This record gives sequence, structure tokens and C-alpha cells, in this order.
Amino acid sequence: MEPIYSMQHIASILDAKPFISTPDSIINHLVIDSRTVIDPENSLFFALSAQRDGHEYIKDAYQHGLRNFVISEQEYIARYPDANFILVGNVLSALQKIAAYNRNAFNLPVLAITGSNGKTIVKEWLYQLLAADYNIVRSPKSFNSQIGVPLSVWQIQAEHTMGIFEAGISKNGEMEILEKMIRPSIGILTNIGEAHAEGFSSGKEKLQEKLKLFSDSELFIYSPEYTQGMSSKELPGKRKFSWGNSAGVDLRILFVEPIDGRSYIRASYAGNEIECLIPFRDKASVENGIICWATLLALGYSPEEADRRLEKLSLVKMRLELKNGINQCSIIDDSYSADISSLAIALDFLNQQNQHLKKTLILSDIYETGKDNAILYADIAFLIKQKHLNRLIGIGPNIAAFAKLFELETIFYNSTQDFIEDFPGLHFSNETILVKGARKFEFERISKLLTQKIHDTVLEIDLNALASNLKFYKSKLKPGVKVMAMVKAFSYGSGSFEIANVLQYHKVDYLTVAYADEGIALRKAGITLPLMVMSPEPSAFEAIIKYKLEPELYNLDILKGFLDFLPDHEHDYPVHLKIDTGMHRLGFAENEVNDMLSVFKTADKIKVMSVFSHLAGSEDPQHDEFTRQQIGLFLRITEQVEMGLGYKFIRHISNTSGISRHPEAQLDMVRLGIGLYGFDAGLQHNKGLQTVAVLKTTVTQVVDVKPGETIGYGRNGVLPEGGKVATVKIGYADGYSRSFGKGVGKMLIRGKEVSTIGSICMDMCMLDVSGTEVKNGDEVIIFNEQLTISDLARQIGTIPYEILTNISQRVKRIYYYE
Repeated sequence: MEPIYSMQHIASILDAKPFISTPDSIINHLVIDSRTVIDPENSLFFALSAQRDGHEYIKDAYQHGLRNFVISEQEYIARYPDANFILVGNVLSALQKIAAYNRNAFNLPVLAITGSNGKTIVKEWLYQLLAADYNIVRSPKSFNSQIGVPLSVWQIQAEHTMGIFEAGISKNGEMEILEKMIRPSIGILTNIGEAHAEGFSSGKEKLQEKLKLFSDSELFIYSPEYTQGMSSKELPGKRKFSWGNSAGVDLRILFVEPIDGRSYIRASYAGNEIECLIPFRDKASVENGIICWATLLALGYSPEEADRRLEKLSLVKMRLELKNGINQCSIIDDSYSADISSLAIALDFLNQQNQHLKKTLILSDIYETGKDNAILYADIAFLIKQKHLNRLIGIGPNIAAFAKLFELETIFYNSTQDFIEDFPGLHFSNETILVKGARKFEFERISKLLTQKIHDTVLEIDLNALASNLKFYKSKLKPGVKVMAMVKAFSYGSGSFEIANVLQYHKVDYLTVAYADEGIALRKAGITLPLMVMSPEPSAFEAIIKYKLEPELYNLDILKGFLDFLPDHEHDYPVHLKIDTGMHRLGFAENEVNDMLSVFKTADKIKVMSVFSHLAGSEDPQHDEFTRQQIGLFLRITEQVEMGLGYKFIRHISNTSGISRHPEAQLDMVRLGIGLYGFDAGLQHNKGLQTVAVLKTTVTQVVDVKPGETIGYGRNGVLPEGGKVATVKIGYADGYSRSFGKGVGKMLIRGKEVSTIGSICMDMCMLDVSGTEVKNGDEVIIFNEQLTISDLARQIGTIPYEILTNISQRVKRIYYYE
């Protein structure tokens, strides 16, 4: 029987002290973010302490309608007398304990997956392969952490007949906690690589920690290649199933042969040769496919049935894509999957977008949920209402049958083809559109209709990586230190409102732009955070005031000019003062401070929000003494300014490398710039940061060149012995500098590094691909996590800032969010 969780019941499970005014409140949802509430009345908010204390968001959660809370600080109870509170010692442990209790309430087979790479793909493919036989509950997206796992396991309900969960760890002691929540009966080990290796003393220790997930499993599926150094007796699982290339394994791979974009795999199993066809060619997909093959065989499926199912595997897109659309629309493309948990995630991302007032959802029928359709579409209608959408376009007979449930503008079609035929008569303009459909509906056809034609050269921005880098720097800050994020220069080439929306969602305190027009664009896109303008030209004063931007004032002329421009009725308009402590670029020098303060004696029209300076060499140890002198001078001047003004303000001098190397410079706020995008000259090899941007293009043509023939303008490229040349769609008009020509620049095709040849042209350039199997249409990587922006900067003797900011606006940006 499925447990019913009242607040009183949950308090008894946690053995915690309840402060409950309505003990019969029923809990269906666990919430850790006040912005992602679906059903506030039946949700329980856990005030987790991470980089920001979850208790600080109780007020937000309460305003969103939540009345049930798990907390560790008693002072909040008296503030909300009509709410229910459970007081615990550790909120995260309470979340995990509730999840473990729910797991123990159900007796069902559970597959657990761990490893360094491939966990999410293997999980999603196993869902595809097994969904015909089981009603499966699985981790949403890649929820595999100490927080993600309990939120995943909480989803188990009476109708489920199998669970598939992934688990990831970054240090010792974490896996035992996850094992108690998941309690897997079947364990699957994927590729063991270098990810999160810094949390362990050795590769063997990392492996041993991961294998603790399967300590009580009935079946363990693995490759001996990833368990080297451990004997069979040391491995978990009452029964083991192994795969690999070596003799003695249960599924021995004999060869893999590419055929028309697919992979034909032959193997030895149970004394016979068997085969399967996987519809992918890349190495990672082949390996993940073999893991799924091994799992099907280990579960008792016949080789013939396993082959039939594997051949039908489809692409797993784990990331939402945010693109520019027709008629000034923004398109969120999630056109390959549809289930209610991923719909909730996608709708949260839709609500992060503030650039358009109108929000539209195009949604297909949802299958294989185990729920009655009436209940399913009632839940979806409630979810859509909670997220305040403006329009729903439903596609499929099932969603259309429940049209009356949806309380917003709606239109329904029986099929994708019906929608496409009606498309010319539909109106899409200045709105954000989420496209979310089950695979069989082929919603990629809809996405193509709505999306602007994309130049084959694209810059892909990983918004999750950006958020992770922000979290990395926040973890280095002392309590109470604010964050000002730099979004000048089109967010270092990465976008404007797309980046600002993420930063606003993750609650940075300030944004900074270089010029007023950048700030105006953000205001028009719905950004409400305080915005500092670093170069406030007098001609822009009117717009600065109109759009509530906050100017940086760096000398007497700009200070007096702004004061004179402000209307007489203005009072306490926010401004920021720049102090020159040694950069000698902009700012009041120490001997100018008294003159500046004398202006403020009669200047009640403005109020100083912050006083700041700029470190000239924070990333370099050879300049540490100079950095200390700058900090000392800044503290002396700000003390003088505070006495002169008669009130306190925010002090900030630390930049990205300052956060990494000079904790004493944090003061009241730090300014985070290129570190957000994964580059910090103060960190060795950018350790701890994730790659945010990937620049890629495609091969237009491949030609054979005879010995001595020349390539490109000025005949600057020569292959003395002949060879093969690929022309790719990127040139100096896209931001790929002419300095990369004549073999200086490198790119990646099919994982292999190739060099430029000849001069870089305006719209294209040529690569020496002699000895490779490159063909027309192949993807070409200009930079990614393997061939980094730092590598490119070294090639032409510049810095990562220049590489990133030089990428032309005509290069389309696609934003990914998981």
C-alpha cells in the first residue's frame, strides 16, 4: 500500500520536533527551490544550506504559497504562525532520510548506474529499451547528487514496477548515503574516467567508493577494463555479468564495424556468436550501447530480442536549446522527449526567460507514465496554470480530448502534420516558445519552422556550466559578501539577456555593463537587477535615468556633469565611485578625493552605492606586493570617503583572479568576470571551472591537391607532396583572426587535430586534412574543453578575453540548459 505523507507522519519519520498548526497537511512534492513550486499546498520546502542558506528563501517560498517547511533554525517558526515547521539538526540529512523511507516502502527491482561518464545516456537508453515491459520511474535528467538522488527516489509510487537511478560522487563517504536511498538490486558500472578525480587519493580509491553503491546488489554488470586492480571476489553483486574485448568475459566483443552511420557489433556470448546493430557511430555511443546490450542479456532477454530493441535506440538530448526564432521570438527546443518531470524542468527554464512577456508551450501527448490520462492531463493543466503560461498548443488526440482542463488560450491538433499545414495562418511574434514533444511526434520539424536559419558556424553556450562556475566562486566567498557579475561586451561574447537571465535567476547582487545601450537592452529584456554602467557618456545620461541604470563616476567632470543633468526633484539617485589605486586607467586619485567629497557636501541628488577600484595584476604572484599595496591604499581612501559622506557603502576591489588568490580583498563585494566563462589566470589549468563555450562549424568541401599546388589568397598555402584540403565555414568576419593562418591555427575534426593552411579568408578558411577520412558536412571544433580558448590564445600570442569577445555577432548563439 502506498504511504500517505502527512506533516505529522514526516515528523515522526525524521524523529524531529514538529511545530504544526495543520497536522493533516498532505505532502506530495519535495521542494528545494521556491521558484520551482508546482503545487504549493502539497509541497514541503527543505531549507538547505549551500552557498546560500535556504532559510533566507523561506519568505519567498511562503509568498509562493508554501506552508510546510523543514528547517534547522528555530527563529523562523514565530514569523509564520500559520505555517507548519519540522525542526531538524541537518536539513540535507532529513531530505535523504525521507527519500530512503519512501524507497523502503516499495518492493520493486531497481537498476542503479554509476561511473565517470555515460551514466545519463545509459539510464535513458535503458528506459527506452525496457519501457515496453515495465512502468519505470527514473532520475530526471542527470539528478545523481546528494540532493538529486533523494528528489529522484521520492518519485517512486505504487504504480511503478521498476526504478532506474544514477548516482555520482565527488569524495569519500558520499556513496554509502546514496546506497541507503537507492538500494539497487541491479548495479551497472559505466566508463571510469578522470571526472571528479580530485576528491580521491587514487583511481582505485575512487573505484572502491563508487562500487559501494552495489554492496547489496543481486546482479553487477561491468567491464573488467574499469575494475583493474580488483579481483572478482572484491567486486560486489551476488551474480556478475561482464563485458569487454578480453577472453573470459560473459559478452566478448569481437569487432565493431561502421555501416551507413550505424555500428554493427559482433560478440561471443554463451558459446555462440551473436550480433546487434546500434544506430550510432561515435565511440562513446558504441560503448554505452554495449553496456545496454549486456544489461538486456543479463536480465534474460534473448540475443534476437536485444538486437531488435537496440536497433531502435534514438538520440538522447539531455539539454534544452535556447535559440533565436522567427519574428523576434525566443525558442526553447526540447523536441525529443516528453514526460511530466522533464516538462516541469523545461517550464522552469521558460520562466527564467524575461525577454518577452508572452510565453507559449507547444506540447505533444505524453506516453508511458503509468497514470490514467484524466489524472495525467489534470496534473499537466495544474502545472501550466502554476507557471502562468499565456498559450498552449496541444498536438495529439489524447491532450486534445482533455482540452477543457486548460484555463488559458489553447489550440489543438491531432498530429504534427496538421500543425505544419496550419502554420502559415498562426501568429508567433515577440514571445518565448517552449517546444516539447515525444519522439514519435517529430517535433524537430516544428522547431525548424520556428527557428531562424542558422549559419553553420555556431557558438554553443552551456548555461549549466556557467551556473556551476558561479557556484564555484560563491563557495570561495566569506558569508555576506555580494557578487557583481560583469556582462559587458555582450557578456564576453556569450550573449546578453540569455546570460543575464541566468545570473538573475541565481541571485547575483549586481550586473555591470560597459555602456548605457547594453544596460538598456537588458532592461528591455526584463532584467530587474541593479545595473552599473562603467562608461556613462554624457549623451547617455537621459537614457541612464529613464532605465534606472547606475553610473560609474570616475572624475570631477563626469561627477559634476551628472549632478547638473539630474532634475532638481531627484533625490538619492544611485551612483558608484571609481578610485585609481594604481591601474591608472580611470578613477579618482588619492589627491583628488577631498575635491570629490566637497562636491558631495551639496549633492543630495545622488547617493553612493559603492566605491571600488581595480586590481592590476591579481593573477600573477610576481605582482602580489603591488596588489597588497593597492588593497591597502583602497582601504585608506574608502575610510576617508566614508567619513566625508557620513554613511556606509559597498566596497569592492576584487576581480576574478582576486577571488581565487586574494581572499583578503573580498571586502563587501567581488566583481566576477571571465571566471564565469571558465577562465581564471589565477587558477592552475582553470581547475574547478567548467567549459562554457564551444565554437563549431562544418566542412563545406574536401578537395585533393597535387604536389606543389597552392591554396588560398596570395598562394600562401602549399602542400609539397600533395594531400587533401577541407574548406570550413569560418573566417575573420566571424572573429577567427587572420593570425591563425599558415598553419598557426588548429581545429578538431572527428577528434583529430588538424592545422590551417594558407590565409584565413573573410568567411571561410582551409585545413590540411591529408591522411584523414574527413568528408563534406563533418563537424569541426574551433574550441571546446579539449582544444581550449587558452590554447587558441597561445597560438596567436593573445589572451582568452580577446578570443571570446572577437566572435562576431553573426555567429549564432545556441544556449543549452539541463
